[in-house]
Amino acid sequence: MVKILIVDDSAFMRNALSAMLSSDPEIKIIGTARDGIEAIEKIASLKPDVVTMDVEMPRMDGIAALKHIMATNPLPVIMVSSITTEGAKVTLDALDLGAVDFIPKNLSELSVNIVKIKEILIEKIKHIGRKGIVKRLSRPAYRPAAPKPAEISRDFAARHIGERRIGIVSVGTSTGGPKALQEIIPRLPKDFPVPIVVAQHMPPNFTGPFAERLNQLSQIEVREAVEGESLKPGVALIAPGRGHMRVMRVRGIETIVSISENKEEFIYRPSVDALMSSVAEYFPGRALGIILTGMGNDGLRGLINLKKTGGRVFAQDEETCVVYGMPKAVVDAGIADKVLPIEEIAGEIINSV
Repeated sequence: MVKILIVDDSAFMRNALSAMLSSDPEIKIIGTARDGIEAIEKIASLKPDVVTMDVEMPRMDGIAALKHIMATNPLPVIMVSSITTEGAKVTLDALDLGAVDFIPKNLSELSVNIVKIKEILIEKIKHIGRKGIVKRLSRPAYRPAAPKPAEISRDFAARHIGERRIGIVSVGTSTGGPKALQEIIPRLPKDFPVPIVVAQHMPPNFTGPFAERLNQLSQIEVREAVEGESLKPGVALIAPGRGHMRVMRVRGIETIVSISENKEEFIYRPSVDALMSSVAEYFPGRALGIILTGMGNDGLRGLINLKKTGGRVFAQDEETCVVYGMPKAVVDAGIADKVLPIEEIAGEIINSV
């Protein structure tokens, strides 16, 4: 049984989340709170497994409450945020402070099929509640520093482009992904020799601010992808939350990204499967696919295609995942070349290109 405390100043949201989550027999709503002060008091007395935390509340807001919780009684906190750009920035602050995930305040804006929202939210709560807080990722976001010599193979700088087996790095992630990506992208050196493409499950207004934050932390350039943009070495493109990103070739030589805003057959948007499958098609035998923390199995089909064409696959290990779903699907399918803790992935990427 996963015990939940719902914190929100809106009675409507408290009731909506309570009704949605309590419909599952493995979830128990043990209390609600109207602001951060009441939340801190009830956490101490009720000892929930998971807290859903509104961002904007009177007396004490969600960010102040989160800071106090992480300093005194760390436990999994899921932020409930507005879907504005400003709301996205505050939510990213919360993830840096230790929140494990977020849901948009307007539940219909989740980047999934509306029919699946309730099912996915319930499964997410249960996964996070059983896992508890991931201690190794509870520290502040990684800040860039010169890569340690041990992280870079001796011939990294010496290899010529024509000799490189890997021509692109493709990354897919969901729940826990923002913090995981901040453990990888900022560790890559400024002269990273191949392009990087990333599909992170996020609402449309969140991917732009997230790309900006990663760019500020990183030595390479990071930005939200736009339709028709060329892939370039040392540039990481984040799939926009409004659609599915794929790579494609034009004029037979230039590789660009294409953004489709159609829902297609995918549950999540942006879809990791769509991205990985396109990378497999246009970089046969020269792609490195990375699957990180997240619920479900998005990315499995695409990585199977990538593996069939001769690419390599790395998966994040269970211990450092917030939710060991997407990597587990890949590991169980037997297609992962390496299963790695999050802190080792950047070094392995560097040594692979």
